[in-house]
Amino acid sequence: MDLLSPRPSVGQIKPYRPVRPPRDGRRWIDLSLTHNPLGPSPLALDAYCEAAARIHCYPDWDQDPLRHAIARRHSIDADHIVCTAGSEELIHLVAQAFAGPGDEVLCHERGYRGFIKAIRATGATAVVAAERDMVVDVEAMIDRATERTRICFLANPNNPTGTYIPADAVQRLRAGLPSHTLLVLDSAYADYCRMPDYSDGTEIVENSDNVMLIRTFSKMHGLAGLRVGWGYGPSTVIEAVNAIRGAFNVSLPAQMTAAAALSDAEHEEATFAHNAQWLPWLSRELERVGLRVYPSVCNFVLARVPTDPSLGTQAVIDHLARRGILVKPVTDYGLSDCLRITVGREEENKALVVALAEILG
Repeated sequence: MDLLSPRPSVGQIKPYRPVRPPRDGRRWIDLSLTHNPLGPSPLALDAYCEAAARIHCYPDWDQDPLRHAIARRHSIDADHIVCTAGSEELIHLVAQAFAGPGDEVLCHERGYRGFIKAIRATGATAVVAAERDMVVDVEAMIDRATERTRICFLANPNNPTGTYIPADAVQRLRAGLPSHTLLVLDSAYADYCRMPDYSDGTEIVENSDNVMLIRTFSKMHGLAGLRVGWGYGPSTVIEAVNAIRGAFNVSLPAQMTAAAALSDAEHEEATFAHNAQWLPWLSRELERVGLRVYPSVCNFVLARVPTDPSLGTQAVIDHLARRGILVKPVTDYGLSDCLRITVGREEENKALVVALAEILG
């Protein structure tokens, strides 16, 4: 008798295992996840408290207040917006709607690992294009595209590398892909990147019928625990996602809190200013103690541990843990000698550097 088993591609998926501090009563410095170190907006907290009295109600299925708040904030059409329980849910829904067994989905070598998980969950084949020194190689991605390529995922800026490609390179990628391929731009860290040649992708969405933009409230807005993401795209994509998403996939508190967060420009600027001050400081100090730090436009850095027979990445992780500090290993990205380190508060950043200097000299 055959036993029930999932499709083979599901067996290739590794469950996500975030770094977790021991429950030992200590106050840990968690720089392993890309939280907003300033927390959420006071306006968002007020909205969350207000929502508490209404949690016996179902949330708006059509997400109307939140979609219109997003549309006003970004000067886009609310009818072309869909909201999900975090941007990762939207990645899965898009993959589910447009790819399946026999199809190919293109992504990049150090791209967000959520792409691979979503692709394998559908039974499609993941095709991975090489990068150049942690930066997306547009020509390599175009070269890997075929008639079977249904979706192309691009994280820009990218996690965990912190690098980005300019708007003209994204346009070149779209032009080089087959016309039947949906280009999905994961711009989760767009709020942190104000480089003059960067675009979150809004313009290319509005001038194409096969491009989807994905954003999140988890980073700049500090709502990672509520799980709110959103997408902007052509009607065909939005309608497909709405057809398969859960009827009440974004909770009432999440919708109310996210809408309020969009109205707090002061908190957003404070978050950006904090990162603009401490990202370069942290990069310099990590270089000073002996790590190689890759340029980043996000709220984290990717740092390479020096090659030393007596010292490895795990030894550094263990030493930091003894000092009550968590960082993220990125072995799953083929970067066994690297760490992703989030920009924290002033005292957290300084404690990290002190701890690293102890072990790296």
